[in-house]
Amino acid sequence: MVVTNQIIDPVAFDLGPITVQWYGIIIMLGAVLGYLIAASEADKRGLPKDTLTDLLLYAIPISIVSARLYYVIFHWEHYTGDLGRILAVWEGGLAIHGGLIGAVITTVVFAKRRGLLFWKIADITAPGILLGQAIGRWGNFTNQEAHGGEVSREFLEGLLLPEFIVNQMFIDGVYYHPTFLYESIWSLIGVVFLLWLRSVNLRRGELFLTYVIWYSVGRFFIESLRTDSLMIFDLRTAMMLSVVLVIVAVGLMVYRRKKGLSKIRYLDEESSQTNNHSKEKKKIKK
Repeated sequence: MVVTNQIIDPVAFDLGPITVQWYGIIIMLGAVLGYLIAASEADKRGLPKDTLTDLLLYAIPISIVSARLYYVIFHWEHYTGDLGRILAVWEGGLAIHGGLIGAVITTVVFAKRRGLLFWKIADITAPGILLGQAIGRWGNFTNQEAHGGEVSREFLEGLLLPEFIVNQMFIDGVYYHPTFLYESIWSLIGVVFLLWLRSVNLRRGELFLTYVIWYSVGRFFIESLRTDSLMIFDLRTAMMLSVVLVIVAVGLMVYRRKKGLSKIRYLDEESSQTNNHSKEKKKIKK
């Protein structure tokens, strides 16, 4: 990374007239690594080959557009004088909640058209989505955005943070809470937790709903520290939405169990897949 006066340059490199930002590189890195985790699991769970690849061809661009629109809507006053800036996603301004809304809607439509089950795809992709979010927050770090309120250098050093993080949190003469880091760490812990939950063999849909709850709980508390929250009626949108999502996710778990909509468990199909492979091997041997 290029460092100027101990601050990371948000520009990674130039390709003639094209400027490549670290923000975009990091977002794409998160998407790729998240995909790799999901793709490996999709094969074990018996999803048709290339299902996730085909899904991402739609989900990634739609999620970026929805994440940007969500952000722009709540910051409309910043764009009314220059609508062209709406397209400048490399400057930051992608709302995770907006991206998730776009991704879920895309997956619902995609699954219906392919004759697949949304909840199965959602469970498979949940850890990968959270990993992508954990990595993507470092894009905010390079842009020096999504930070919290003022703190002292001593406070940051007391967190035993590397020097490059402490320096990057020095913005316009003031040090700030590295809330991007708090959320990234919370998300990484969540990834490990979700991967472990696979072995618990939850009912279908509950792995994804657990992801929604995990992320929402962390986001609720971390959002209270931020200085750039999207607001509606003087309330922090992300905090309100986090509460709603937790309630909806828990409600769906209870409802699906009572209605018998989640009888199939996460690992059930692994057994059938393993049995099919065993039968195929026996046929070959014969």
